[in-house]
Amino acid sequence: MTRSALTSATRIARRAGGTSAAARTVPEETPVALSYAGTTHAVMMASPADLEDFALGFSLTEGIVSAPDEIESVEVEDHGAGVDIQIRLKDTANTRFEARRRRLAGPVGCGLCGIESIEEAMRSAPAIGKSRLTFSAQQIAESVRLLAKAQPMHTETGAVHAAGFYVPGKGIVTAREDVGRHNALDKLAGALATAGVDGASGAVVVTSRVSVEMVQKTAAVGAPLIIAVSAPTALAIRTADEAGMTLVALVRGEEFDIFTHPERISDGAERHVA
Repeated sequence: MTRSALTSATRIARRAGGTSAAARTVPEETPVALSYAGTTHAVMMASPADLEDFALGFSLTEGIVSAPDEIESVEVEDHGAGVDIQIRLKDTANTRFEARRRRLAGPVGCGLCGIESIEEAMRSAPAIGKSRLTFSAQQIAESVRLLAKAQPMHTETGAVHAAGFYVPGKGIVTAREDVGRHNALDKLAGALATAGVDGASGAVVVTSRVSVEMVQKTAAVGAPLIIAVSAPTALAIRTADEAGMTLVALVRGEEFDIFTHPERISDGAERHVA
């Protein structure tokens, strides 16, 4: 499927010298359905780019599959008004997914049919394994600076989020962009899995605030650190702490806030002012 993620819009630009008609590049926002065995599981408003990465990453970060080889095929179908990603799972994964879907549906008319979905939304993030990685203030700043250079869509539009993977000594090894912050992270997860990159080898860097979903998806990637330019929610902080993940946010150069597990930051964390 070939569908442009960017388009041109006409605007009236008001400037100090007056107003004029001008064109501006803006991102497309497209309904993207993720369907398993022919049944739609979720519909997301997303950028119509890197959709194979999106399919794999969403399947992994949502726990639908535990490894890329549990997916038999991915077909991207353009339906004009939107895009349908048809994902076919291998037998064992499909059986597990069907059981999960029946469980989440709940008994009809029980009055509490949403309870399983609420529990699913509040699920604990996978525990981060023991990681010997440490990051300096310079590396935290570098990760955000390098991610800014890996955002061609944002450079043109100023209207999309990005998620990148920073490896000390290598920089941003992979990055993905999308109008949705969760989608960008899912696409990154898919790209990392396809490339065989170990999530424990670096940090996830995002251009957005840190919600609980961003922590859950980062934990699914296996990264011990999430770095963000904006602030986290209280639930995201609690979830990161329980998972053993270091959460760094509000990065402004070498100034930032460490909310959880400061032991992975090699300087600054130990010299805090009480």
